Amino acid sequence: MLGADCSRVHVIDDGDNPLSLADERIEQAIIKANAKLLIIDPIQAYLGGADLHSARGMRPLMKSLGAVAERTGCAVVIIGHLNKREKTRTQYRGLGSIDIYAAARSVLIVGRMSETIRVVVHNKSNLAQNGVPIAFSFDNAVGFRWHGEYDINFDDLFKSDRQEHESQSDRAKRFIQTALENGPIEAVKVMEMAEEEDISSRTLKRAKSELGVNSVKRNDKWYWEMPVETRFANYYEGCQECQNDYMAPLALLPAKDGRTM
Repeated sequence: MLGADCSRVHVIDDGDNPLSLADERIEQAIIKANAKLLIIDPIQAYLGGADLHSARGMRPLMKSLGAVAERTGCAVVIIGHLNKREKTRTQYRGLGSIDIYAAARSVLIVGRMSETIRVVVHNKSNLAQNGVPIAFSFDNAVGFRWHGEYDINFDDLFKSDRQEHESQSDRAKRFIQTALENGPIEAVKVMEMAEEEDISSRTLKRAKSELGVNSVKRNDKWYWEMPVETRFANYYEGCQECQNDYMAPLALLPAKDGRTM
């Protein structure tokens, strides 16, 4: 499927003897196949009777699996499902004990944005800086496709009310439009306000660029201001008598070469 070389994919047959995370057959299979990646999907199926929600039950299993990974040099990917407690912190959204989350060196969480779009968010990394969220889709017509970076954080990923859900980029744009609706504001103050709203500098600058916000220097200070077209549009919005004259002010704007547009 999707061009995979299935001859390099091996499965441990546990039909007669159910497999657990502490089973010695895991290490034996890794060594025999010289495997570089072990995928356990889902973790709930390989507990050997241990209580998924108990630290006492999960800690030995995770410790055993970690030791196998260290001895063999094989990476281990564990796939689990999320619980339904929407107001719970993200690290507690996984089914089972927090020890599963704690033992992992890297945690990726997948959330649904629409019927076809999903987003992968890097929620934890002990080995390097967290990666940026990435969107993908999978449907019968097109198949699997990556869509690139997606501006969202893992807390917003699980908002149940989709009308309240918006990407970090959209939130940054709305913030800028609100902040500048009454005129230019000193750039430093805009950035300080954005930081208070938990909007990153990178996302803020991208939103500024997409909105066409101007940087203007006055008295040795830099200000942000909305483009003149937007300011005129806001001024004339809702004024039926003014709408017929909407383009008149724009027609007198000087072009970059000094001529009148």
